[in-house]
Amino acid sequence: MATTVVRPGTAPYPSRWAWIYEWATTTDHKKIGIMYMVTAFGFFLLGGVMALFIRAELASPGIQIAQPETYNQLFTMHGITMIFLFMMPMFTGFGNYVVPLQIGAADMAFPRINALGFWMVPAGGLLALSGFVLGGAADTGWTIYPPYSAQSQLRGVDLLLVGLILLGTSSILGAINFIATIFKLRAPGLTLMRMPLFVWNTLITALLLLFALPVLTSALIMLFIDRNYGGGFFDPVQGGNPILWQHLFWFFGHPEVYILILPAFGIVSEIIPVFSRKPLFGYRAFVLATSAIGALGFSVWAHHMFTTGAVYLPFFAFFTFLIAVPTGVKFFNWIATMIRGQVRLAPPMLFALGLMMLFLVGGLDGVFLAVVPFDFAVQDTYWVVSHLHYVLVAGSLFGVFAGIYYWFPKITGRMLGDGLGKVHFLLMFVGTNLTFFPQHLLGLNGMIRRVADYRANPGWAELNLLSTLGAFMIAASVLPFMWNVFLTMRRPKDVNEDPWDGFTLEWATSSPPPVYNFESLPEIRSERPLFDLKHGTRTDSHGAPTDPSRSLPAGRGQTHGETRADAPEEVLGQPVEGHETASGEPRGVTPGLPDERPSEKGDLRGDDSQARP
Repeated sequence: MATTVVRPGTAPYPSRWAWIYEWATTTDHKKIGIMYMVTAFGFFLLGGVMALFIRAELASPGIQIAQPETYNQLFTMHGITMIFLFMMPMFTGFGNYVVPLQIGAADMAFPRINALGFWMVPAGGLLALSGFVLGGAADTGWTIYPPYSAQSQLRGVDLLLVGLILLGTSSILGAINFIATIFKLRAPGLTLMRMPLFVWNTLITALLLLFALPVLTSALIMLFIDRNYGGGFFDPVQGGNPILWQHLFWFFGHPEVYILILPAFGIVSEIIPVFSRKPLFGYRAFVLATSAIGALGFSVWAHHMFTTGAVYLPFFAFFTFLIAVPTGVKFFNWIATMIRGQVRLAPPMLFALGLMMLFLVGGLDGVFLAVVPFDFAVQDTYWVVSHLHYVLVAGSLFGVFAGIYYWFPKITGRMLGDGLGKVHFLLMFVGTNLTFFPQHLLGLNGMIRRVADYRANPGWAELNLLSTLGAFMIAASVLPFMWNVFLTMRRPKDVNEDPWDGFTLEWATSSPPPVYNFESLPEIRSERPLFDLKHGTRTDSHGAPTDPSRSLPAGRGQTHGETRADAPEEVLGQPVEGHETASGEPRGVTPGLPDERPSEKGDLRGDDSQARP
């Protein structure tokens, strides 16, 4: 492969603990991405423990483990932890690590802001959870509805509000960073319509965050003022309107569903073509569908408010049906990609298929909720709980593990074991269905959500017991995964730069990548540049065949004190003074690379007409 890597020498650590200082002060997007993912996984384990307490309490009628007050705190902080402290930081971690690699960049656009955004996450998370040791955590439900949230005397509610404001600020900074990185730091030839689908989904997610999170942050500040300074925005006793909170919260809350699922869709869109050995069917349709989901996500927030009587039902019902269309486009295109492909059922592909099958259930029962009379019938029942978890557990969580298995070799240089990965998938797939499908039936039978106890109605105890057994099976499925990671990390690095025979640029550098990511890049002529490099025969503007091994120097730039070995000046392919190799040869010049300058009319990141011939 034309891509090569120069590894600069590193001085030994002066102290056995110096690595802690290095990681704590790093601005390397790869290390920040790893810290995001490790921190998010820690919060995932904590949120999972809360879920087990909740399901253990509901396994049979009566109060077994937790009093109602404690139960309310557990299910509130379980929801907050899984959404704001696990899924959002986990996908931010994937984006931090993978997006610069996939676009051929040296780093994120604003490395120090990137580091600041990460450190806000553990700070905000610990602040939100500290109520458990400071007199009681928030007990309002993850939606924090007033007037109860405005009047609750628990100190944990204020801690939660401040923690969420901090987490929201982190996500806003991260969104700005992703947008700037994707638009300004793409490699030569990587036009918008050649970007990997994960990059596209990350871009749309960042735009959703940029528009939705300031609304939530404003609402949180208003509620904090209500609680502590008598603001009266949402408290009807002071002339406020609690329905205003619902509008503000769900204007964020429904785009939040797509903030949590679009990165998972992007991961699946990277995995299925590679493991089917086919190009993605309908690339442009995917891009348009993702953009449509982002736009329509802001038009459906009030379907969460049908029973308030304060919204125009036909409008929001129509758009709720309509937003299912671009999601359907994605599903049909994934299926078309696999048809007649050489499908390999490795763990990344299994989790991608699991996401497809289970998210389909969550999407369909969400369409039921768009039918206004049905929504009135199952409002605040376990049908809603089942729908939410089929979308987020079967969607986002399966996407998370698909991404971990897929990119683990790139991050660590080691391949997770297939056997334990398949055991992990089987337990999680069965456990997810066993946990959440019975909740559909409980909802249809009228069981109300957010209750610590319930009557021994016929069938309720049995369905709840099945749901509890499934939850413990999901917890058990994490054990082979953790054991797999433990065993794998004890082995030496034994993976080359491209163990999956991938299509995108992250597989064009070593595993793990060096600090500066790339020394040279393959020519980018399509959305599959690495496939073109390894298998394709390219032609120039006159139709003449070109050398498929020809590469471009990586873009100039300096990051973390390490200058790219081949950082060129304005003339691509020309040696730069002081960048010679040890033998005195110029570094960064690929034999056969033409001496040509970028177009004076625009840079190499524009449309196809501006790309290198």
